[in-house]
Amino acid sequence: MADTTEAAVQAEKQPRSVRVVLLALMIAMLLAMLDNMIVGTAMPTIVGDLGGLEHLSWVVTAYTLATAASTPIWGKLGDMYGRKGAFMTSIVIFLLGSALSGMAQDMGQLIGFRAIQGLGAGGLMVGVMAIIGDLIPPRERGKYQGMMAGIMALAMIAGPLVGGSITDHWGWRWSFYINLPLGIVALLAVSAVLHLPKKRVEAKIDYLGAGLLTVGISSIVLVTTWGGSEYAWGSARIMELIGIGVAALVGFVFVQTKAASPILPLHIFRNRNFTLMSVIGFITGFVMFGAVLFLPLYQQSVQGASATNSGLLLLPMLGAMLVTSMVAGRVTTSSGRYKAFPVVGSVLMSVGLFLLSQMDTGTSRLTSGLYMAVLGLGMGCLMQITMLVAQNSVEMKDMGVASSSTTLFRTLGSSFGVAIMGALFNHRVQDVMAERAGALGSKMTEQSAQLDAASLAKLPAAAREAYQFAVSSGTHSAFLLGSVVAVGALVAAVFVKEVPLRGAGSPAKPAEADAAANDAPPKETLAETV
Repeated sequence: MADTTEAAVQAEKQPRSVRVVLLALMIAMLLAMLDNMIVGTAMPTIVGDLGGLEHLSWVVTAYTLATAASTPIWGKLGDMYGRKGAFMTSIVIFLLGSALSGMAQDMGQLIGFRAIQGLGAGGLMVGVMAIIGDLIPPRERGKYQGMMAGIMALAMIAGPLVGGSITDHWGWRWSFYINLPLGIVALLAVSAVLHLPKKRVEAKIDYLGAGLLTVGISSIVLVTTWGGSEYAWGSARIMELIGIGVAALVGFVFVQTKAASPILPLHIFRNRNFTLMSVIGFITGFVMFGAVLFLPLYQQSVQGASATNSGLLLLPMLGAMLVTSMVAGRVTTSSGRYKAFPVVGSVLMSVGLFLLSQMDTGTSRLTSGLYMAVLGLGMGCLMQITMLVAQNSVEMKDMGVASSSTTLFRTLGSSFGVAIMGALFNHRVQDVMAERAGALGSKMTEQSAQLDAASLAKLPAAAREAYQFAVSSGTHSAFLLGSVVAVGALVAAVFVKEVPLRGAGSPAKPAEADAAANDAPPKETLAETV
């Protein structure tokens, strides 16, 4: 009786504090999304100060590797020992890594400290989504996750601008130190206001599974990062990494079938909707980060836009994504229905990418902006709906692994998107330059198919025109591939089965939910989890 009364009191407290918690969660999300974009702008200054140009790529790779590898582990820790403690720990580790990175005295130290920062970042994204899953009933969750998608769009726009401004006025070290006051505010707010139950489980952490998954994910990320740039795709090093990655992931799947408390319970993939959302999330990540990479390059090289405001070049796409995410969240909250959004979003995403593939050297900024808006509308329909449906497809005890798995698939999708679209782009640019500019063209792009603005301005007019045509041909190939891949998201969306979302105080009956979701698990009520 006492436990029931305490749960009721906690449930009463939660609505009064939820806005403060959401503010803290938004700050944490902003930290995770903003960091790489701020640091990317500061990299030339960092290299000028610390040296070590040959290790430059590892500043980003170390962070990305640590984030991807730790994401599923943070989700499981939250499920086992409590969401609040795991989330606060990830914030502390992220802030520690930020402070150490700002104090780095050479490139080796910076790479190591960035890895620490990445370990914390892996828990930030997962913690935000899982805590929303704990606090907000599925029927109400759409509008809040739409707000989080808005934070992601804001980070993509503001990151390069903020990074440039901080580096110019305060120095590159403040691109890391700026995380500290924001992170401390989020930490204090979560500590004081968030009320979730502390969990204690008898099962031990699946260390073997965690190790195998870390090796597997790390190998995949290194293959997609190094392939075609540091090493040829057919080189021994890439083949070794592929072999290690496949062996580790096969071993991981086997271990998960035997572990008492698996890092990634395989039973969640038996749910059709969860599996389909994982596929859609992977494809959305594939498309989005490829677009973020190639659109500014096209606009700078072909349309003559300024690199200084590279974040603003994406405003039509990100603005449309922000608006659609908010609308989709509101509609889902008011109606409880969501299947239309993955279907419509996949269609718009495919159409938008196809339109972008039609751009050439004569395409105006207005036209390319309209094409980007179509793509943004599609991604806005998909970004947070995938998380919502994935969370609605599992039991509350698996909320963390569901959130981390969805985040992981999107991260892996982005790695593959950048690698595959990048390889196709580079190959096409080099071929066209060889055709149009002969030996000079081959020499210009033998090191990199991406020339900076200063190098482009020094080229003879004929060579510059050839390069602009080559870039437009490269973006055509990359976006056409993206359009074909996006059709896979449409196929997956068609097979999604719409399961009624539980509203506040009106949980779906387990039997009804099971029938509707093709053996979907029953959901606990909010009061039962708090």
